[in-house]
Formats: sequence, structure tokens, C-alpha cells
Amino acid sequence: MKSYLSLIPISSKIHKRENRLTIMCVTCSVFLVTAIFSMAEMGVRMEYENLASTHANFSMDYLLQNSSTVQNLFSVAIFLFILVSLASILMISSSINSTVVRRIKFFGMMSCIGMSKKQIKTFVRLEALNWCKVGIPIGLVLGILCTWVLCGILKYFVGFEFSTIPMFKISYIGIISGVVLGLVTVLISSNSPAKKASKISPITAVNTNSSNLENKPKSINSRFLKIETALGVNHATSGKKNMWLMSGSFALSIILFLAFSVLIDFVEHLVPQFSNSYTLSISSGDGTNSVDRNLISKLEKINGVEKVFARRSMFDVPTKLGKNLNVDDKVDLISYGDFDLECLEKDDLLEKGSDLSKMFTNGNYVLVISDDKNNVNIGDKVYLDGKDFEIAGRLKLNPFSQDGASDGKVTFITSDKTFENITGMSDYSLVMIKTSRAFSEKDILSVENLLNNKYIFNDMRDQDTSATFFAFKLFIYGFLAVIIIVSVLNIMNSISMSVSARMKQYGSMRAIGVSNKQIVRMISSEAFTYSLCGCVLGCVIGLPISKFIYDFLISSHFAYAKWTLPVTSLVFIFLFVVGASVLAVYYPIKRICNTDIRDTINEL
Repeated sequence: MKSYLSLIPISSKIHKRENRLTIMCVTCSVFLVTAIFSMAEMGVRMEYENLASTHANFSMDYLLQNSSTVQNLFSVAIFLFILVSLASILMISSSINSTVVRRIKFFGMMSCIGMSKKQIKTFVRLEALNWCKVGIPIGLVLGILCTWVLCGILKYFVGFEFSTIPMFKISYIGIISGVVLGLVTVLISSNSPAKKASKISPITAVNTNSSNLENKPKSINSRFLKIETALGVNHATSGKKNMWLMSGSFALSIILFLAFSVLIDFVEHLVPQFSNSYTLSISSGDGTNSVDRNLISKLEKINGVEKVFARRSMFDVPTKLGKNLNVDDKVDLISYGDFDLECLEKDDLLEKGSDLSKMFTNGNYVLVISDDKNNVNIGDKVYLDGKDFEIAGRLKLNPFSQDGASDGKVTFITSDKTFENITGMSDYSLVMIKTSRAFSEKDILSVENLLNNKYIFNDMRDQDTSATFFAFKLFIYGFLAVIIIVSVLNIMNSISMSVSARMKQYGSMRAIGVSNKQIVRMISSEAFTYSLCGCVLGCVIGLPISKFIYDFLISSHFAYAKWTLPVTSLVFIFLFVVGASVLAVYYPIKRICNTDIRDTINEL
């Protein structure tokens, strides 16, 4: 052995099993950043191809400097880079810290044979960098493959505006970003454990249990808990630094999950997908209710037509509003058929307290679209055509405006029969058609021939936003899935390292009569203490961040949108933390119970 550094590959082989999960954390971090920046670059290349085909002498430099889309893409990528970096630092630092604690005697022995503090620090850092030899290449390959798969899905399955996205291209920005993240996070993560290892003296290594390197003796309160459960909680809380590292890494995963969950709501507001969306429309030329009602039955017979539904409308109708009918105003009336009304409930567009069933009766009921300024609420009375009508429900947003705002205007939705009773009109102002994939250009001609140039016909098939919606949600759910996978790996790695650091202690306990069942309870309570603290910390920090992002991205652009406590996400987080903790303690417990007591006591 020429140098003490020759011990690094030997140590890696000996502790290959313990280091496996840590290497996976490095791999996941590199993979995430490589995929994020690669997809951002592919998006920029796609934008360049789209603009270059319609603009002469168009350059990439001009695109980078002047395109808001490009700037937004890289802004999001940088933001994600920061979040992934923080998560990686916490996870890897916790792992290296546990490794140092488990190997106190090793570093004490190195100090005995003359290794200086500086050399010990260098040893720990280079040992951590040795993981990068495996983790970074695997992460880069996975990131590139993931980019190719996502580009293929967008190009061949989503299509439309993504049809020009490049395929099988390598992003050097993505590769460089992945390598930089892997090296920098490992170096930062190893800094604190390296200092800790350099402070271990030979006397400390001989006389100190590996689990008590930085822990002061602390009395155990077993008044309310069984002794083994209290010991597990004490193991978790006795080392404050380790407690913060492990709880912090769990908390950051929860914060990332809560933050990215908001993006799902953002996409749903930005590119709303309604059950009654349509691809073809037929309207009267003057905006009146003059589209023949018999046209619907004829359109339904055309090949590829899934659904035909229609609406009537009348604008600036004089009315009286309010509980006491004391407000004179002008409102718009729009009729909804049964299909439109059912879609309101299916899309969850009605406010709490609305009773949609009343709209299917013969009673005088209407739905209202308004904002808080109008002071029109569920249960109020409306005076129309000499009759009193009751507001049976209120919509959360205005589906007829781009931003969902009512802008002070009151609109009433009636059933078809109620509209006919009020106005005496039976024909329609707008007929809408939902088409299937079987609908072809030949069928378009059939529709046009049927209309015979009597009405305005709009073909909006190329304006379908479902592909964009699918692409965005695919990216967000994919990123959330990766966050969950990294979190599980982190929890398993951290708990495994913590248990390994106390192997001698557990062996001693088994030697004096502690049963395997008690050992299981002890390890489980330690794991659940970390998880519970991380869960609480993550929710306390993550919920305000979630609200801030929601207000910034959604509420500021959609006035009707209001942040609510994400109960579903919180329940998922709780179940995830419990499930991950159970999974994390399974293998360490199995290893301890299957190991001979004498071997456990003698293990370093």
C-alpha cells in the first residue's frame, strides 16, 4: 500500500452493501438534474424550430435573449436544480454522518498510526467522491434515456405543438449540470462528517460506543412508554445534529411534494379540461336563437360524432335580485341541457351548498355565475318574466371567460324547459359537437353540406389543448414519482445506517436477555420518531410555501381561485411516511435477528 488513500477502494468493497443506497441517492439526484436541463434544452430547440420555420434569418441568440418561453423554461430548471441540490445535500450528508459514526474505531486507529486531521478529512471527502464514479455515470445515462422517452411521448403520442421536438439528441447542458450537481453536493455533504471524523481521538475510539460519539448521557423516561419504545425514541433524539439531518431530509421531501402538488392545480387552471368541451361549433350569424333545433338529430347520425348538445342565450335581461328582490339589474340568460348540467357536477364546478337536482325538476330554479361584488347567493330570489325564481346553486368560476372571472356581470343558467317558458324560444344560438378519432375530413364535408351556409361553422380541432394538458401533467406526476422514490431510498438508507451504527449496542442488549421483539420495537420507534419529526417539520414549512406558490401562480391570475388545505396530499404524506418507515426498518431488523449475538458484539 503506497498511501493511506489506497484504503479507499478497499473500504468501498468492504462496505459495498452499506454504500449501495447512498450511491442510489447520488444517482437519483444526477438523473433528476440531467433530465430537467435536458428537457429544458429540448424545449428550447423545439421553440427554435417552430419560429425558424416561419421567420427568415432567425437566430438562436435572438431566441435566448427575447423569448419569454425560453427564459421561463430555464428559470424553472434552475429553481428545480436548487431544490434537488438541497435535498441531495441533506440526504448524502445524513448518510456520510452515519457512516462516520459507525466507523469510530477505524478513524481512531488511523489517528493512532499517524494520520493527521487534514488527512482524515481528505480521506472522508475522497471516499465520498469515490461514490461519484458509479453514481454520476449511471445518473447521466438514466437522465438521457428518460429525456429520449419523454421526447418520444411528446412527439408521437401528444403531437400538435410538440411534433417538432428533437429526438435522440444529447444535451450537453444537461450532462454538465448533472456532473456539477453530483460533485458539488457530495463535497458539501462530506464537509461536516469529515470534520467530525478528524476530531475522533484514539482514546474516544476505544472507550466510546459508536452510537454515542456526540451524544451526552440522558435519562430515559419510561413512565408513559415501554422501556424498549422509550429507548428507541431516546436513540433518535439524543444526537441533535443527526436528528436534524435525518428529520430535515424527510421534511425536504415533503416540502418538495407539497410545492410540486401546486403545479397540478396550476395546469388545471391554465389549461382547463371540461367534460363538455367540444371541437366543432355551429352558431347563428347574428347571435340570436335561430339555429334550427331539428339540426341536432341530423348531426348525431354523422360518422365520428360522439355527442351533440346546444344552448340558448339572451343578454341584458331586466330583473330584480336579492333576498327581498330589491336590486334592479340586467343579467344574461343561458340555457343548459341535461348533458351540460351533469358536466357541472362531474367537473366539480358548483360551490358547496348547491343543489343541482332542483334544476331537473319543473320548479322555478336557476344557477348563477357572479362574483362576491354582486352579493347574489344560493337561496336568493330572482324576478324574471313576472315570476320568482330561486337560485339553486352557484358556479365557482365563469366558464365563458378566459380567466374565469365574472367582472361584475351576473349570468343565470336555466334548464332548457325553463328558458323556453321565460322567452318562448325553442331554437338555439349555439350547437356544439364532440368528435371521436374516427371523425375525418369527409365527415367535415357532411356537416358543411348539412348546414348549407345558413350558419357560422367553426372547426376547432387544431385548438385542442388536451395534448398540452397531458404533457404537463405527465411531467409533474413523473417528477413527483421521482421525489417519492428518492424519499423512500433516503429513509431506508438513513435508518439502515443508524441501525448499523448501533450494532454492538443491540448485540449487548440481546446478550443480556432483550428479546428480538423488543429490538424490533426499539428500532421501529426510532424510525417513526425521525419520520414523525420530519413529517411535522415538512408540513409546518411546506404548507406556507404551498400557499405562497398557489397565490403567486394561480390566485394572482385567476381571481376565483382560493388556496385550501390540501387534505388529500396530507393524508397521502402521512400514509407514505408510515409505509416508508415500515419498509425502512424491515431489512435492518431482519439482519440483526439473523445475526449471531457473538458476531454482533464483535462487529465494528
